[in-house]
Amino acid sequence: MSTKREQTRSGPGGYVSEFDQFMHEYMAQHPEVEESQAEGWYIWWDHMVDLNDLENHHDNDVPVKPYQYD
Repeated sequence: MSTKREQTRSGPGGYVSEFDQFMHEYMAQHPEVEESQAEGWYIWWDHMVDLNDLENHHDNDVPVKPYQYD
């Protein structure tokens, strides 16, 4: 006997795809995944930026001419 998953939700649209249903179930059963995602986000995106170093990097850039023809 198969159980029918919830196909609607409140709000605009009302449709929930099978993938969304799977992901909601998976995330509810595996809360450690969200912690791992937050850790990965911190490693790759939420880090301090040295603005002086960034400015020096941009000053050393060589401008690329648009529409380079051979």
